[in-house]
Amino acid sequence: MAVQAAESTTSTVSLGPAAALSCRECGTRFPLGPIFACQECFGPLEVAYDLPSGDPEGLKKQIEAGPNNIWRYAPLLPVPADVADKPNLNPGFTKLVKADRLAAELGVTGGLYVKDDSGNPTHSFKDRVVAIAVEAARAFGFTTLSCSSTGNLAGAVGAAARRAGFRSCVFIPHDLEAGKVVMAAVYGGDLVGIEGNYDDVNRFCSELIGDPLGEGWGFVNVNLRPYYGEGSKTLAYEICEQLGWELPDQLVIPIASGSQLTKIDKGLKELIALGLVEDKPYKIFGAQAEGCSPVSTAFKAGHDVVRPQKPNTIAKSLAIGNPADGPYVLDIARRTGGAVEDVNDEQVVDAIKLLARTEGIFAETAGGVTVGVTKKLIENGQIDPAKSLVVLNTGDGLKTLDAVAPTTGPTATIRPSLDAFREAGLDK
Repeated sequence: MAVQAAESTTSTVSLGPAAALSCRECGTRFPLGPIFACQECFGPLEVAYDLPSGDPEGLKKQIEAGPNNIWRYAPLLPVPADVADKPNLNPGFTKLVKADRLAAELGVTGGLYVKDDSGNPTHSFKDRVVAIAVEAARAFGFTTLSCSSTGNLAGAVGAAARRAGFRSCVFIPHDLEAGKVVMAAVYGGDLVGIEGNYDDVNRFCSELIGDPLGEGWGFVNVNLRPYYGEGSKTLAYEICEQLGWELPDQLVIPIASGSQLTKIDKGLKELIALGLVEDKPYKIFGAQAEGCSPVSTAFKAGHDVVRPQKPNTIAKSLAIGNPADGPYVLDIARRTGGAVEDVNDEQVVDAIKLLARTEGIFAETAGGVTVGVTKKLIENGQIDPAKSLVVLNTGDGLKTLDAVAPTTGPTATIRPSLDAFREAGLDK
């Protein structure tokens, strides 16, 4: 898996096995740096590697002996070898829950698992991607960490910046859920609400990067995006390791920008190429909310182009109307024999309650989207219930209480007496 980098890709920074940045469209390579678009065709850049080869069992033992966080996979990530010794939040290695009661409810017989990433330091998978971006920011000498965010990323950047000693200034849509706003603000960095939706926030950040005001700023999901995205690969690594170094047959992954889904696929392919898992077919399914479903709409119509939509859904963490990785999601879903589906807000709430009732996992709205889409795909025959299935929950339900609060509350309110308890029918 060695990268055949041209002389012009020689880098002045060292980020472990990362060798260059490579354009996903034309393949042109560039030195490691804070750039995210190809200078030849304007395609997106991603990290290319010189990964270890020739001793899969030795690599497997090295990983298993590592810390119980994402740094166990440092030999496969764009981070320095001593990354575990640096001040960071050490996210990852979250639970893979064998969800037998949910499986029984949905009719799954091949094994159903929930990868519950609510156990990360700021209670979402965003801690993974930010941790990788922080190491790139250190290498490139940035002093301020920033991002455009639908909520979870803002909190992850705020926390990671404080831990690593950076200043932070993050930008969010003005109408986010209150819980996410508080969680992003509590770390003491600057939090700026922008009048508009996420796509408006993202455009503003792109302008700021090109202005002298943005000098010294590392935007984790813009000019550090190639490195940031690599954090999502660790979900693929963990799932396979937790399954005993086996690929799952099927995965259901939520879609916001689409980066998480594309990087999980990249991680699975790397594990196969390294000989850490046996090569076999797997299917990847993407999940969106009906009120912001540009990728699902394109998939169902057989289109290769994803047309932007104006978001209108309770699943605000997925409310990106113009997803950057949308076309790549379509390619992966079609290549693996998967699909992209959506569910409405009522189905999202029902799915949140279903997961909580069966497995004791309180998911945020994005998790409700994945569980809801999983149910729908099983019912319409696109997911095979006799094969293994992994569903991602990417955040904690305490962040999106407003979604379930109107239909969730006390079973009864009674006088403090046994008679009242019996009258309420609670003695059954």
